[in-house]
Amino acid sequence: MKAAALKAIGALLLATASSHAVAQDLSAPLPEDVPVETVDSATGERDIVITDEAAWSDIGIAIPAFATDRERATPANADGTGALGREIARVITANLRNNGLFKPVGPDSLPQPAFSAVRAPAYGAWSGQGAEMLVQGYVTARDDGRLVVGCYLYDVQLQQQLVKEGWVVAAGDWRRAAHKCSDLIFSRLTGESPFFDSRIAYIAETGPKDRRVKRLAVMDSDGANHRFLTLGSATALTPRYSPDYSKILYLSYVDGNPRIYVYDIGSGKQTLVTENRNPTIAPRWSPDGKHILYSMGLAGNTDIYRIPATGGTAQKLTDNPGIDVGGSYSPDGRQIVFESDRSGSQQCYIMDADGKNQKRISFFGGRCATPEWSPRGEQIAFTRIAGDFNVAVMNTSGGGVRVLTKGWQDEAPTWAPNGRIIQFFRTEKNSGRSGIWQVDLTGQNERRLPTPVDASDPAWGPIRP
Repeated sequence: MKAAALKAIGALLLATASSHAVAQDLSAPLPEDVPVETVDSATGERDIVITDEAAWSDIGIAIPAFATDRERATPANADGTGALGREIARVITANLRNNGLFKPVGPDSLPQPAFSAVRAPAYGAWSGQGAEMLVQGYVTARDDGRLVVGCYLYDVQLQQQLVKEGWVVAAGDWRRAAHKCSDLIFSRLTGESPFFDSRIAYIAETGPKDRRVKRLAVMDSDGANHRFLTLGSATALTPRYSPDYSKILYLSYVDGNPRIYVYDIGSGKQTLVTENRNPTIAPRWSPDGKHILYSMGLAGNTDIYRIPATGGTAQKLTDNPGIDVGGSYSPDGRQIVFESDRSGSQQCYIMDADGKNQKRISFFGGRCATPEWSPRGEQIAFTRIAGDFNVAVMNTSGGGVRVLTKGWQDEAPTWAPNGRIIQFFRTEKNSGRSGIWQVDLTGQNERRLPTPVDASDPAWGPIRP
């Protein structure tokens, strides 16, 4: 299978260091997220798309330490740019290994190329080590304190450069360059959209169960660079990034009253979208960022409402006896998937964006909760409750159900920007501890993301600018 994949390629191709930031409340603005400056890029003449994932699973991708032109001190690493080059290669290796498609060999077991060899690899030497693909790069420190990181992908058998790109980053953003390089490699080899240079919002939980403190927090897609955004004086719940990454939507209980806020990441400005004394849950963005869905209980009924993201008059979308909760738009914004107990148990339903044509789609046994539409549009992730709570996927008609996890209590799935990985939170039996986990669509590659405290309600944001 590997040889076939390589033959297909030959036919198609012609040619911030992690830191613990002081906790801050959302009233204090966060630093503006400045786009990474691209300095050099080039690709081959044609793209490749390999649809058989098994063909990639054992292809050797060698990722030696990134070279440096000369050893220089940098705030990104106390040991200088040479040591930083090794750390960058380690991050790339971990990214490519953890996505479930590749089995890369990282810098700790490979020789480090000289700076002059980055653009002129010794193909024979790498072929002798069994590498079919080679990732080489460099890191240099500029006089203004910023770093330049270059990334190159080579096909060893064809002795061809497949793609290259470079970025200028602040010293504290060196991991972003590693994620950008990972995205470059992933996209070039699979033909799919990337997801490594993205962030995750979640709820950080501390304290005893009867006095739980829940703070809004964010971290990188690999679990690095944690930051607490709220101090915990008010309970924060269910964060969601806006489609353009510029804002975070979340629910806060202040003095017992639920409020939906939109926080602007660049300016630090908070906007109160709606406030009421009725139970309110599950705010979600529309794909164009202009509207927000939420569920509110009134007179024993819980229904789904839509309100402009800037606030205003809410429109009621459901009106059935029972509990209608959640609401996740299809990528084109035309439909909404949600959960309801109108049939006597929690099940998943689909309706038009204006609330019309409501119909049940889950008929597989057990219960269906917390559905979220894939960014690709063809699948819905949800929590399947049949004794245990597990993450599952189905097609948009409710068929093709596949259970991806086997934990005791796995729930609240959220998709990676490219629709390949699903994130969720797992509560451990007996201890009640919770953490953020990821699983790919095969269900075979599962991993826990490190968080400094218990974590729940994850939300994967889009690719960063």
